[in-house]
Amino acid sequence: MSRKDVRKILVTGATGQIGSELTMELRKRYGSHNIVAAGHRRKPSEKLFRSGPFEYIDATDRESVEKTIRHYDIDTIYHLAAVLSATGEEKPQTAWNVNMNGLYNILEIAREHELMKVFWPSSIAVFGPEAPRNNTPQDAVLIPRTMYGVTKVAGELLCNYYFLRFGLDVRSVRYPGIISSETLPGGGTTDYAVEIFYEAIKKKRYTCFVREETMLPMMYMPDCIKAAIELMEADSSRITCHMSYNVTGMSFSAGELATEIRKYIPGFKCEYESDFRQKIADSWPMSLDDSAARMDWDWKPRYDLASLTKDMIEKLTKRFTEGNL
Repeated sequence: MSRKDVRKILVTGATGQIGSELTMELRKRYGSHNIVAAGHRRKPSEKLFRSGPFEYIDATDRESVEKTIRHYDIDTIYHLAAVLSATGEEKPQTAWNVNMNGLYNILEIAREHELMKVFWPSSIAVFGPEAPRNNTPQDAVLIPRTMYGVTKVAGELLCNYYFLRFGLDVRSVRYPGIISSETLPGGGTTDYAVEIFYEAIKKKRYTCFVREETMLPMMYMPDCIKAAIELMEADSSRITCHMSYNVTGMSFSAGELATEIRKYIPGFKCEYESDFRQKIADSWPMSLDDSAARMDWDWKPRYDLASLTKDMIEKLTKRFTEGNL
């Protein structure tokens, strides 16, 4: 999708971890007035609110979504509104309602209004212990152990159906854990990989809720946003997967992350007390094979563990020194 083709983009879940930063990048690329940010319960930051149009909508309420689509003449949707893995296990009924009924509404509206494209993020939560945990392939069996994972598998199938049955251009990636220097985590199993930086800088101590040897695939937020936009901008003739593409940036254990942080904060101490999220993490891949994304639309991450840690420490230390952390 070239910039000249873009008229109006709606970002649901725009106040969330990914949505808040993706919205700002889209506004930078395509013009603030062309990007409509939408949230439900969470109040937007001043930066997000003042940089362009913002609407409160509930993705499970079709009427509120359609009203926004018509008002702003929306032609493309990045649908990010969702209940994440850890929260989803505490409230599985809510997770199903928000994740599935919200997606169904978006796809139906896109079909009826003949929108150009829809982006919807899936997750490594689609995999269960039956899938190979090392270098998990694109077409591995999908038998998740969480309601979040169940909704993501069902969502992938639904997106693929809308492409095959109605020709709707739906695109998706399976995100690993996302690490951000700008927004706090929002109820995911990989939240420790963000929390650890904040606690290391503020207190030089962190109690991690997964075991030291727990290894999971991760991605730094700039690469997360890069993946979404590059996939949406890729020529449709190159897209061979309408379920969801594996994408990853790096894989590391909780202990390896703590060790890397100590290079910048020598006195940092990390303890490990696993909780219910450990069982979730143990059912997920330790590394991903994202060769299909690399082949189809030239996906390539910019950050590894060393460069991610350096950038996170620098940015968060600056904010802490200025009293903004």
